[in-house]
Amino acid sequence: MTSVRIPLYSVDAIAGVVEVYEQISDNDPIAYLEIPNLPKCDGAIYVVGDSMYPLLKSGDIIIYKVLNNIQNILWGEMYLLSIVQDGDAFITVKYVKQSASPGWVTLISYNEHHQPKDFPIESIRFAAHVKASVRINSMG
Repeated sequence: MTSVRIPLYSVDAIAGVVEVYEQISDNDPIAYLEIPNLPKCDGAIYVVGDSMYPLLKSGDIIIYKVLNNIQNILWGEMYLLSIVQDGDAFITVKYVKQSASPGWVTLISYNEHHQPKDFPIESIRFAAHVKASVRINSMG
C-alpha cells in the first residue's frame, strides 16, 4: 500500500488570494498528511465557510491537485478556486459546471441556501481539483 506525503498549508498565512499557488508554494507547510492509495496531489488546506455544508464543514481539510490549464476543467467536479470579481479576490470551494453563457462557468454550492453563481472563466486565477477531504469529529 503506497502513501503520498501531502503538505498542509494555512490559508491564513496567504496574503494575496490572486497569487494563491505562488503564496502556498513559498510558504512552509504547517504539517504533512499521509493517506494510503491517494492519487497524486499538490497540497491540502482547511475549509472555511458553509457553502459546501454538510458535505464539507468549516475545519475539514481538502486535498487538491493544481490545474495548470483552466481549459482542462472536468465539468461537474469540485474545485478550490481563486476568483477576482470587480477588483475583489476570494477563495472558494465549489462544483464547476458549464454556464449557458459562452465563456462563463457556473459555480454551485452543496448547501442549498447558497444560490448558483456565474462567473467569466477568465476571472478564475487559480483552480485545483479537490481529490479528497478529511474530517476530524473529535478533538479530545
